[in-house]
Amino acid sequence: MRSTTSTFRTTHRARRILGGVAATALVALPLSACGTENDTAEAASTSESSQSAPEPVAAIDALTGEDTQITLDQGFLDALGQLKLTPGTIGEATLEGAELSFPITGGNVTVFEPGTVSPYVIGQLQHVSSGLSLSAGDTTVQLENLNVDPGVSRVYGDVSVNGKTAVESAFLFQLDGRTLNPLQVEDGQAVLEGTEVKISEPAAGLLNDTFGTDAVKPGLLVGVAEITVDLPA
Repeated sequence: MRSTTSTFRTTHRARRILGGVAATALVALPLSACGTENDTAEAASTSESSQSAPEPVAAIDALTGEDTQITLDQGFLDALGQLKLTPGTIGEATLEGAELSFPITGGNVTVFEPGTVSPYVIGQLQHVSSGLSLSAGDTTVQLENLNVDPGVSRVYGDVSVNGKTAVESAFLFQLDGRTLNPLQVEDGQAVLEGTEVKISEPAAGLLNDTFGTDAVKPGLLVGVAEITVDLPA
């Protein structure tokens, strides 16, 4: 069983990670949020640009169903075996072979033709009350309530250790959309497939501290994602 001192170090590090994520978010706020004497000219320029903005190939204001599926990479599965970590699921998530799936419970998404705007996929895909667990001995880490933000190529989620909250809305996975295939629309559904999912630096540090290892490396490929959403009738 983990000692009280070890648990305190894990929780303390988790809080520092959360603080770092919050600080990053503050730094990322655009400077244009502050007014300047050139606002009028800039607003006119923005208005002119917006009139020529490309039309999205798909836009869903309120997502109502389907899932995010990750085909787990063999390297990731091998790493779990070496660390003696047993993967599991939370809520309605499923794990069948190397196919990990989380039902989409809400959010929104807009997709443009690649090359017309950057990023060309924006929105949020929420997966409330489901997630992934990793267990070793008497220690279990749960990653749940995942929120995919394609606009910043990140996945956030809540982290708990042995049932106690460690971090809320932590930066868990980095998305690499350079391998993303073109949007597929068929039978009332839109499918985005090909994005690589990788372990973030904060998540790697948290997992290493919790399980007493240094084997979880930032950028470790978890797998390739396929997002399926229902189109409005």
